[in-house]
Amino acid sequence: MPSKIEKKQKAAKLRKPPRDFSYTQNRELSWLRFNNRVLDEAFDETVPLFERLKFVSIFESNLDEFLMVRVGGLSDLAELKKQPVDNKSNMTASEQVDAVMAELPGLLTRWESIFKSIEGKLDTLGVHRARIDSLTPEERTFVTRYFQAYVSPVISPLVIDPRHPFPNLRNGALYLACGLDGVTDEESLLGLIEIPASMNRVVEIPSPAGTYSYILLEDVILACLDSCFGSYKPLDRALIRVTRNADIDPDGEGVEEEEDYRQHMKRILKKRLRLQPVVLAVSGSLEKPTLKTIRKALELSRRSVFTCDIPLDLGYVFGIEGKIPEHLRNELLFTPFKPQPNPTIDMTRSIREQVLQHDKLLFYPYEAMNPFLDLVHEAAYDPECISLRITLYRVAKQSRLCESLIDAAENGKEVTVLMELRARFDEQNNIEWAERLEEAGCTVIYGSEGFKCHSKICQLTYREGMALTRLTLLGTGNFNEKTAKLYSDFMLMTAHPGIGEDANLFFRNLSLGNLRGDYRFLGVAPVGLKPLIMRGLDREIQRALVGEPARVFFKLNSLTDREVIDKIAEASCAGVRVDMIIRGISCLKPGVPGKTENVHVRSIVGRFLEHARVYAFGVDSDMIYLSSADMMTRNTEHRVEIAFPVLDPTCRALVHEYMGMQLRDNVKARSLTSDGTWVPVERKEDEKPFNSQEALLERAYRNAEAATEAEPALASQPEPEPQPTAPEVQKVRATVIEPESEPAPRPQPQAAKPASEKSARREKPAGKAKAIERHRPGRVRMGLGLIGLGLKTLITGKTK
Repeated sequence: MPSKIEKKQKAAKLRKPPRDFSYTQNRELSWLRFNNRVLDEAFDETVPLFERLKFVSIFESNLDEFLMVRVGGLSDLAELKKQPVDNKSNMTASEQVDAVMAELPGLLTRWESIFKSIEGKLDTLGVHRARIDSLTPEERTFVTRYFQAYVSPVISPLVIDPRHPFPNLRNGALYLACGLDGVTDEESLLGLIEIPASMNRVVEIPSPAGTYSYILLEDVILACLDSCFGSYKPLDRALIRVTRNADIDPDGEGVEEEEDYRQHMKRILKKRLRLQPVVLAVSGSLEKPTLKTIRKALELSRRSVFTCDIPLDLGYVFGIEGKIPEHLRNELLFTPFKPQPNPTIDMTRSIREQVLQHDKLLFYPYEAMNPFLDLVHEAAYDPECISLRITLYRVAKQSRLCESLIDAAENGKEVTVLMELRARFDEQNNIEWAERLEEAGCTVIYGSEGFKCHSKICQLTYREGMALTRLTLLGTGNFNEKTAKLYSDFMLMTAHPGIGEDANLFFRNLSLGNLRGDYRFLGVAPVGLKPLIMRGLDREIQRALVGEPARVFFKLNSLTDREVIDKIAEASCAGVRVDMIIRGISCLKPGVPGKTENVHVRSIVGRFLEHARVYAFGVDSDMIYLSSADMMTRNTEHRVEIAFPVLDPTCRALVHEYMGMQLRDNVKARSLTSDGTWVPVERKEDEKPFNSQEALLERAYRNAEAATEAEPALASQPEPEPQPTAPEVQKVRATVIEPESEPAPRPQPQAAKPASEKSARREKPAGKAKAIERHRPGRVRMGLGLIGLGLKTLITGKTK
């Protein structure tokens, strides 16, 4: 007989409507299709040849991270007896891994073929990678001498036999492997040499003027392999590379009570190098017994071994770009581009004064990051600036921003930095900057347990007499000088008092570990962001249902949140037109009859990485929000993210124009079909090609030139009001999505906390209170001490 609990569970399942999978697709398969789209750029003959080679490398690095994080995590889940089921495809974890492994061989074959094709064309132009089997006598002599002088003293060949256990192969490192034939009767001998990461991987070879020849370090060792193992003779040889699971939950690893969180993260990074292997890549030829020995030692199945005939780890490609002969650079590379000045900002005047007059919107990489960097540097030395507060997720190794924060602290300013140490694969760099900032006198805090802080916000506070003014800087991407030249992102610089008050409250709540703050202008995850999106969609649904025109626009990196997907489908059924530009994953399939007919999804992959997030509601875009968050459950529910409104009419007009240009793209844009595949956007017969990124580059140059020409004439005049580039948007009054009113608070018992403390912390999100509170062990210990004191008093009658 079933128990009462089982009966209740069965009844709950009957009440719960079944999922509709007709308009959704699996996240992992959608991601593989996106990465295949990246590889399309390598096949595009309109892209300069060496730039195509870089896309081949990007495809590989993307795939490495995907295998480490997504497939690694799914492989762990696949070991469970009761596996979770994906709510977009109804697939278990093991089924998803099977589907991914079935797709990989075709992708890797395509990747290998285009690499060989591009490298062959580069060879004919004079950029030559030497192969072992085609070395000229002069090249072989050079390679031998180089090996003897520089490489042989560094490498440490290992012979693996029954007395010498198989070593730990580091995640992502390159190893040379070979079967060995020795003078003894021992069997199963294996030779291993780790390719030293401390040496330059690209070795330049003497070549005629006007050309560039090189050989990879692993090929230098392979060419001289016979001398590496003494009396043992190599029978076969290949390069191998292990990709390990890197999906570690730092908060699930247990932080010691008295341990510095930075030390905890250092331990996590070391552990990542030794986690379970996911795949083994082999470049070269190994005999079956040799390969089997390696595979068994790594506990990998046959399907997890991939072989190819090209170099492993193509990251070296970016290092040889600077070596390309000058006369070939125009043919092989994109025309060099320098981020241009923002035409609404005069860099000879105080940035602070200009932001106080008008909001400023920066658009990377077309416009330079300098106004933001100069503003922070200016604040570091401004006697009226009293505090700087900022969240940092990914920081450049050489960061002018961090140096300015250090200067500010040394100049007596209150500097608070929330440094997110859990930014995957940037942890070590963030740890090092956190230590430097703290040594300089900055207050460095870390994100709440279980919730990465992914928001991009900085606030500068000034005291002018008895009054305080705040400048708030909000971005869709990181405060990172390097990526600002590669990623397409927005940054809003505003003195709006309402946004400033919200930002001030955000930092106060963050310092208290409160993730449930109430904000009027900002949508803050994990509590307030998704409701903001839902209310915006609901407004357009209501408009459509009464016959009014309704429209929603989203620009995202990924869309995976099932609740948001279902609400978009509901909007489509109501008659709302939904236009989306989604660079990567889209678990929603557009154009499904009766479900998503009014949804249109595009993707743009080009010279720059599309990274900005934009949410716009209304046919006239009266609500425009920029954000750090994609519509993924991890962002909407498990991270600290911020969406912020664009209220200034000029800034709103600029966003409107930028997005309109991207919707016109018919060169780099692809449309998502109802079966989940990407196809080129159809171009009408009389329609001219339009590449939005190239158009935005040209626009940045034109604006900068126009601003420069206008400077002499305006030098003696007051600063004019900036003119919008899309005047029709100026006529529309900007609105914000008002937060829902909270229910009346319940009466509190007399032992409740003081009202002032309660208002600062507020109630924690349901189901997350324990995770949020866990990082404050001092209060837990205090409570236990009070309980113990009470018990002691009851038993002994003593209070001491």
